[in-house]
Amino acid sequence: MKLSENQIQTYRENGYLAGLPPVFTGEKLALLQQGYEKITSMLHDDESPTDIVQWHRTSRWLYDVANEPELLDYVESLLGPDFYLWGSEFIVKPPHSTKTVPWHQDAYYWPLAPHNTVTVWIALWDVDEANGAMQVIPRSHKAGIIKHRIAGEESVLSFELETGHFSTADAVTLNIPAGGFSLHDDAIVHGSSGNVSDRWRVGYILRYSATEVRCDLERNPTFLSYMVRGVDTFNHNPQGDVPTELFARPEFSKRIRKTAE
Repeated sequence: MKLSENQIQTYRENGYLAGLPPVFTGEKLALLQQGYEKITSMLHDDESPTDIVQWHRTSRWLYDVANEPELLDYVESLLGPDFYLWGSEFIVKPPHSTKTVPWHQDAYYWPLAPHNTVTVWIALWDVDEANGAMQVIPRSHKAGIIKHRIAGEESVLSFELETGHFSTADAVTLNIPAGGFSLHDDAIVHGSSGNVSDRWRVGYILRYSATEVRCDLERNPTFLSYMVRGVDTFNHNPQGDVPTELFARPEFSKRIRKTAE
């Protein structure tokens, strides 16, 4: 399931790729949705699905989703044969939510260098403009890291991009069917509006980096990498242990949200 040379070039040029055939269909999609219901049933009363962050470290089910061979084939086409998983989270918008994800760049939040991370955005149910689909600004990843400012009260993020560095008229909405996914570069400008529909918007987000990418452990001392393809000849980052329990909470609980999409 490698990407074609044309698809790779499109990703390099635009900073994202969508419209690929869904990886999770039929029984696989049903199991994905059932797993989500199971994992969310483990939340405490003061938690929401967006607090399920880095649970791939303790739940083998989430870890296995992140190791879906077809997904890894696509990521390998972009990062090369040697890369690791380091991040996962659910990004969920309930019906009629006014919360927005402001325009931002993921790489602004992450103490990683060099910037060489691919995000996989998996839709568990249909995602479209009505329920707050992600929007991207094509080719904005080529501008480097842009200055951010403190975000407004309706934002789920702490910071947002300063205006004047891009045009929202160029935005493309990424409508993704259930079981489908998109890929995007860590520097692309993106965001999303509120959910005005009667449906939930549920995305499972996975972050993969080439082994050359080092995390600044002084800024993120809990960072762990999980080799999912190839060999790590750099040994820049601490390695995590593959979880054995199918569904398990991490020891840490609710956290302050700092990144999204």
